[in-house]
Formats: sequence, structure tokens, C-alpha cells
Amino acid sequence: MLRPAAAVALLVTGFLVQPAVANDDGPTVGNDGTCEGSMVSVTLCAQDPGSPGSGGGNRTGPAGGSATGASSGPKCTYEKADPQPPPENLAWPGRNPGEGSIYRVVCDDLRTGVVWLPNGAAPPAAAVDPEVLAQRAVDAMKLQGPSVASPRPAGRYTVGVPVWMWVNQEPPTRYGPVSESVTAGAVTVSATARVTSIRWSMGDGTTVTCHGPGTAYSSGLGMKESPDCGHIYARTSANRVRERFTVSATSTWRIDWTVNGGAGGQLTETRSTQMQVPVRELQAVGR
Repeated sequence: MLRPAAAVALLVTGFLVQPAVANDDGPTVGNDGTCEGSMVSVTLCAQDPGSPGSGGGNRTGPAGGSATGASSGPKCTYEKADPQPPPENLAWPGRNPGEGSIYRVVCDDLRTGVVWLPNGAAPPAAAVDPEVLAQRAVDAMKLQGPSVASPRPAGRYTVGVPVWMWVNQEPPTRYGPVSESVTAGAVTVSATARVTSIRWSMGDGTTVTCHGPGTAYSSGLGMKESPDCGHIYARTSANRVRERFTVSATSTWRIDWTVNGGAGGQLTETRSTQMQVPVRELQAVGR
């Protein structure tokens, strides 16, 4: 399978890859002096060991690190070089020209290069990076910031009175789980995203991290504090813009992905929602 070789670039003229030489008139490419000023820098595509063709290159396994199911990934075309480079050309990786041919490779993700293929071998398929497919699956999910139920811009909040924070768990793009699959060639990556925590920035300089959607408040709870996601303001928002605190809720999404065949990994994404919340002093009534 073809993949760009790391930090490898060749100076080429058409299909002929030649050592670069220089003369008093400036740089030239090739050993016949006829290609002066015609240098083109391309990336050489290498192959995984064991597949038809030349080259090598090691690849580590998948690492942990927003439709669906459509075949994606780079598609490459192979064109046999005509004429073939001379035997001393760098395009021949120690191969005998009688054993195969040099092909020019052009991929739709802008990779371009040359590769040697043995006689009778079919062009290899483009390399598929499962981590890239996993990120495409995440992009297809269209993950969003939390759907905040409380606090609300229209709510009434008071210094010293517990504020209960909670979010709606619908639609799934706001809280999860959300699943998507992406296929390229013979490789399919399936990914599932879930919110693992929500970090609340309350606008008064404090932050609260909640590991769950929070608990909804009801009037029968009186002055009780939230059991899992709450805050008590110590001052008003009177000196802020529009006399409101800017509250933000940032969700952390954990995306677990697997490849057909058993490998897999993990990705992390964050999404945020902002709102303006008024906080007033408790007004005493004199008699």
C-alpha cells in the first residue's frame, strides 16, 4: 500500500528522477544538462513491506490519541513511465529493469511520486490510516455544546442561594452517545462519542466540573444544594456588562473507535455553550 515516505523528497523531471548537479550557470536537474530550470519537488510514495513494489517504511499500530459509511480516502492512479528511466536512475531502488517497471503515481489528496512494480503485479491500493478515518467519523457526528437547562438567561438568581446546574441529554449530539462509521477500501472505523464531564465557568471567577448531566431542581427542594452540580454566588453581577455574568459550559467528549480486525484507540473533543445570567442581591423588605 502506498503512503508518503517521511521527509523524503526527490527532484524529478517528468518521470526521470536524477541526481541534482550544478554548473556555473546555476542549478540543473539530470545528467545531460538539458533540464536546466525544470526542477519539481515531489513526495516519493513508499510501500508497506510485503506488498508488491519497491520501498519500505515502518508504521506503528493505531494509537490513542463532525454521512456515514461512505467510501473515502485517497484514490491513486498509476501510469507506466514511457520511456522508462535509465538503469542508473534513482527511481530504480536496486532493481533490475528487466524485473519490473517504474510507474508515476498521482493521488487525489495531492500526493505525487514514483514507484517500482514487478512484472505482472497490479498497482497496490492507497494506504488507509485508521486514525484519519476515526477523525472523519467524529466530524460526521456534528457534536455540539451542552444544551443547558439551568442556569437560564431568563432565570432569577440571588447571592447566597444555591444554583443548580444541569443539561438536557437530548439530542444525542449535545450529550451522546453518538455513533458513526467510515469506510475506506477494506478498512472500516466505527466510533462512539460520549460526554464524560462538563466544566462550568460561572462568570465570577469560579469553575465547577461535573461528571454527569446534573440534577434537575424542583420547588419542593427549597434551599437545598445540588447533590452533584451546583454553585453559590457570593456577589452580584451588577458591575458586569448588562449586569449579567457570562457563564460557559464546556463538555469533554470521549470518542472510542475500533477498526474491523480488532485494533482501536481514543480521541477527545470539547464543545462549549455560553449564556448571560443575572445575579441579584436578596432584597429585604422593611415594615
